[in-house]
Amino acid sequence: MSRKCEVCGKGPQVGYSISHAHNKTKKVWYPNIHKVRVGQKGSRKRLMVCVQCLRSGFLTKSNS
Repeated sequence: MSRKCEVCGKGPQVGYSISHAHNKTKKVWYPNIHKVRVGQKGSRKRLMVCVQCLRSGFLTKSNS
């Protein structure tokens, strides 16, 4: 399971966590991804989608 949105392609961001003493340690920020049933062209698919894509209305969730 990849941690990538299948709609917008948003994935993990990497950087440093910096303490007050300026010690740097590697850190990873993951997108808020959910497994969602989506109705597309008369069929249902299960996609990994970030919450920002769901809220902005790029997809229509299918019921049941």
